[in-house]
Amino acid sequence: MYKKADSTVWQGRIDHDTDDTYFRYHQIVQIASEPIKGAIGLIGFSCDEGVRRNNGNVGAKDAPLALRKQLASIPWRKPSHKNLLIDFGDIVCEGNELERAQQELGNQISTILTYGKAIVLGGGHETLYGQYLGVRKAVGPNASIGLLNIDAHFDMRSYEAQTSSGTMFKQILDEDPNTHYFVCGIQKYGNTTALFNTADTYNVRYFLDEELDSTTFPTALNEFMDAHDVLLVTLCMDVLNAAEAPGVSAPSPFGLSALKVRAILRQMAAHKNTVSFSICEVNPLLDINNQTVKLGAYFINEVIMNSSD
Repeated sequence: MYKKADSTVWQGRIDHDTDDTYFRYHQIVQIASEPIKGAIGLIGFSCDEGVRRNNGNVGAKDAPLALRKQLASIPWRKPSHKNLLIDFGDIVCEGNELERAQQELGNQISTILTYGKAIVLGGGHETLYGQYLGVRKAVGPNASIGLLNIDAHFDMRSYEAQTSSGTMFKQILDEDPNTHYFVCGIQKYGNTTALFNTADTYNVRYFLDEELDSTTFPTALNEFMDAHDVLLVTLCMDVLNAAEAPGVSAPSPFGLSALKVRAILRQMAAHKNTVSFSICEVNPLLDINNQTVKLGAYFINEVIMNSSD
C-alpha cells in the first residue's frame, strides 16, 4: 500500500529563513508525487515481513519514520539548487503480502530513477529485492547491474519454501543473468559453510570483515564498479559492531566500525554508475537512545553528499 509523504515529519532548528548556508535537511526536502529532473528521491519501505519469515526480531518497519526524524536536523552541505531532495512517502507492507509490497516498491523506484536517483529507507533487508526490481525496470533488460552489499551475511538462502530477508541475492542471481554480486563485511561465524559454498557457486565476489583494511579491497571494489553499467548499493546495519549499532535484528560483537562503513559508502556513492541506495535492518524497537537510527541517518547523509551529480 502506498502512503503519501507527511510534511510534518520534517521539523527542526532554523538558524536562518532565507540564507541556504544555514539550512538543514528539513528546510531542503520537498514533498511531491512527481519526480524532478536531477533530484534524489526518498522512498520508505515500512516492512519487516521478510525478517519475520527469517525468524528475526521484527521492528524494522518503524525505521523509515525514525530515520526521517533524525535526518531532518542534519545540516545541508550542498548548494540548494543542486540535488533537490524529494520525499515520496512509503510503501507499507500489509499483513504478510511481502511480494506485493516489493513489487510496489519497485514501481515507485523505477519512476524516481526516470528523473534522478533513489534512496530507500528500509525496512528489513527484503527491501533489497524491491529495490532491484525498480532498478531493473528503469534501466531495461540488457544493462549490467552490479549489486553492492555491505553486510555480515550473504543473504543467499534457499527460497524453495518462501522468500525472506535472507534469500534476496539468490533470487536475483537465479532470475537475472545480467546481475553480479559484490559483498563486503562477511563474517565467518555469521554464515554456514553451505552459504560460503553457495556464494562460490554463484561466483560472488566477497570480502570478510577482517580483510577490509587490505590494499586489495578498494582496488577490487573499483574494478567491480567500473565493470557494470549500473550500480545498486545496499547497507545492512547488522554489519556494524553492536556497540555502535545495537538497534538491529541480529547485532554483532565483531562487526565493522562506523568509520569503516562510512569510508566504503563514500567510495560506492561517488561512482558515476551508482543510481540507488538502501539502508536496511534499522530496528527502533531494539535501539538505545536512538543511537542506531541516528547513525543510519548520518550514513544516508554521507551517500547524498558524496553522490555524483
